[in-house]
Amino acid sequence: MPDAARHRARIEPWLSSLLQAEHLNLLVGSGFTTAVANEAGSASVDLAPTSFSEPYVDCVDAAAKSSAQRMGRCSPNFEDQVRAVMDLIAGLRVVACGPDADDRKDRPRLSAAYLLEKWTTALDTALSSVLEGILNAERGIDEALLGRTDDHPAENLRRLLGGFLLPFAARTATRERTHIFTTNYDRLIEYSCDLLGLRVLDRFVGSLAPVFRSSRLGVDLHYNPPGIRGEPRYIEGVVRLTKLHGSIDWRSAAGPSGGHEVQRVALPFGAASDHTELPACSSDRLLIYPNSAKDVETLLFPYADLFRDFAAAVCQPNAVLVTYGFGFGDDHVNRILRDALSIPSTHIVIISYDDAGGRLQTFLSSVGRKEQVTLLRGSHFGDLSTLVEHYLPKHAIDRATWRMVELLNRRTPVNPALHGPESDRVPDQRKTGASE
Repeated sequence: MPDAARHRARIEPWLSSLLQAEHLNLLVGSGFTTAVANEAGSASVDLAPTSFSEPYVDCVDAAAKSSAQRMGRCSPNFEDQVRAVMDLIAGLRVVACGPDADDRKDRPRLSAAYLLEKWTTALDTALSSVLEGILNAERGIDEALLGRTDDHPAENLRRLLGGFLLPFAARTATRERTHIFTTNYDRLIEYSCDLLGLRVLDRFVGSLAPVFRSSRLGVDLHYNPPGIRGEPRYIEGVVRLTKLHGSIDWRSAAGPSGGHEVQRVALPFGAASDHTELPACSSDRLLIYPNSAKDVETLLFPYADLFRDFAAAVCQPNAVLVTYGFGFGDDHVNRILRDALSIPSTHIVIISYDDAGGRLQTFLSSVGRKEQVTLLRGSHFGDLSTLVEHYLPKHAIDRATWRMVELLNRRTPVNPALHGPESDRVPDQRKTGASE
């Protein structure tokens, strides 16, 4: 087991300096939800492949396996299956819903119509099952945070959520806001921001039925201090949030303008299975990636805008990206990360519980820029409690704390036994990779 005190002397100052970068971004994968769910004693979200029994299921499995291999995964997951089923449904719809669709003598057309109905129902059932699994995980976390479970105190969960998010969100208000990206469908990030009092900018505009807007203008908040006129000061505790793969509370619905809009519905965190805002037909209205909406325009929107935001935030000079719980199994995300590392001033911090089935090492080998990557790999560094307790910096940004730390550094002699020789006191980028 690694010595946390010894590693902390090198890792915590290095992370503190990186988190003060000009452009700070955080990429959160399913590992974050799994870690919090484990601390709460709740079931985690399971995206394991499902079992279909419809005709041509062997073709769907083969297509899903081929898709997984192109993404760098050894075995297909639920998303690969959904992509294959969507492709099949799209082809069947072309045949079944073309000209002369009512021709009863056209046997291939009738067969396509039959298969279209079977596979559409199967896809809807599978998506509804995943939706229920996500809500079940949210319910367990919500019950623990409300103090309804004695085995998992709510105080510990709040400490973990605050200790993880606040070091990224607690930046001086005049600096660029931290941009949080997530590939998760659940709302744990939003729930945590509400719990911690953070204000979120996420492109949605409106109160009753917030609508996703293509405009990148973020309306930031500021206030006038008492006694000062005409000098606005930006408010603290504001973050930007982009959900790259959509969310379970996003819907494709007709808006007041008559066209389709991406709306965020009022679906509570961990809602009951019979909640009125749950879609009756998940395959048509639920906007999670891969999108199953029929309209091509809706298929491209809003995901194209979301990934443009990701590329614009990460692929710029003096940018730092911290990843936690991300398995590097999405090639469309990995491609942007590789482009970001082509900028010499970009730095990526990877915090991973394991090697993600070999995908992590494959990604590192493909980029070949070890000097720009800080790697913290293993069950010790990937454990959320250990990470918050020992390695993430303190999230206070008050000047009194900074002055106290500076005074202590001047007055306290360095202990060579703890910090090592003088040359090792400043973290070296070539030596910051750590693993068990």
